[in-house]
Amino acid sequence: MINKILIVDDSPVARRMLKTCIPKDKGYEVFEAGNGQEGFEKYKELKPDIVFMDLTMPVMDGYQATAKIKEFDKEAVVIVTTADIQPKSIASVMELGAFTLLKKPAKAESIQEAISKVEIKLKKLQEK
Repeated sequence: MINKILIVDDSPVARRMLKTCIPKDKGYEVFEAGNGQEGFEKYKELKPDIVFMDLTMPVMDGYQATAKIKEFDKEAVVIVTTADIQPKSIASVMELGAFTLLKKPAKAESIQEAISKVEIKLKKLQEK
């Protein structure tokens, strides 16, 4: 079951837009971070069920933050949200262990579909 969601993006507008796409009726707690370093620190503190991660950020980018999160917790679910959809970038984040990648600006349906896929994955893991 999903309880906590962390949104990591240096743009407050992008974070707000993503937050409005997350279903309100599910009771998710949504947290935010403004760069990869802050996102990694909040991940360690909160242990969210899903991380929505931008790639291009100051201090620590999304590639580095995803790598650190996956190193800290190999079961972490990181959904990358980016405008950079070059095949090389997609391959890089998938190699780092991203769950999936959503093109920015992500549509509400895409975000909700990704959350549903994570719920299915977590349910299967709990049944084992």
